[in-house]
Amino acid sequence: MPELAEVEYYRKRWNPALGRTIQAVLVHERAKVFRGTDVNAIRSALTGATLLSSAAAAKQMIFRFSGGGWLGIHLGMSGELRAEPAGYAPQKHDHLVLVTDATTLVFTDPRMFGKIEFTRGEAPPAWWTQLAPPILSTVFTVETVAAFLRRRARSPIKAVLLMQERFPGIGNWMADEVLWRAAIHPKKPAGQLTPKEIRALHRELRWVCQHALATIGKTLADPPKTWLFPHRWENGGLCPKTKKPLMRAEIGGRTTCWSPARQKLR
Repeated sequence: MPELAEVEYYRKRWNPALGRTIQAVLVHERAKVFRGTDVNAIRSALTGATLLSSAAAAKQMIFRFSGGGWLGIHLGMSGELRAEPAGYAPQKHDHLVLVTDATTLVFTDPRMFGKIEFTRGEAPPAWWTQLAPPILSTVFTVETVAAFLRRRARSPIKAVLLMQERFPGIGNWMADEVLWRAAIHPKKPAGQLTPKEIRALHRELRWVCQHALATIGKTLADPPKTWLFPHRWENGGLCPKTKKPLMRAEIGGRTTCWSPARQKLR
């Protein structure tokens, strides 16, 4: 599932249409991505509207249109955004297509685990404003992390890092990357982290988010080989720091990769 940096990358794919008027809105009305959303309202509000701006937060993105239209997109497992040339013919899995004079904006999702939201109004909708504060914001402090870990004391730290109400945008690979850098075993109960480990966790969360946005978020390129990321899917992969074998197992319902030589469970 796309995480913080991948969502930012896909958001920017619609940038070619900023300032352009939507001439037509094409939808697959019965697609599951529109569950709970009025498709006719999207078509009515966006036809003739201008794309003014966009933003990404956590695993979601929002697009603001003239006339008070707010389009929200969650990519789910297989969703992505593309900008195609004018005259593009929509394909089977292109569930939302916005046509302008110069480019065609496409949301495609073969597995339809993604979701489209739409609201009309002067202010951003609640489904956007109520997202948890970004990890790179000033309000994401060591103290807020420590308090959240205490409330989830018995859960393995890997599972806790996937909770979007405190760690927005963190998904499976980012959680593994953070724990590997902080030298914390993914099975360790959240309530057993020492103050030093909590500070390391906070530091590496911010570092991974910042640098993932600077690499994956710009070009979708893999991070360098010094990261865990390029090695975590390899059978027989080696830890970039210890040069010893990595291990994979299911923790908290998700496939997890760690370095036993570096991340010890005491």
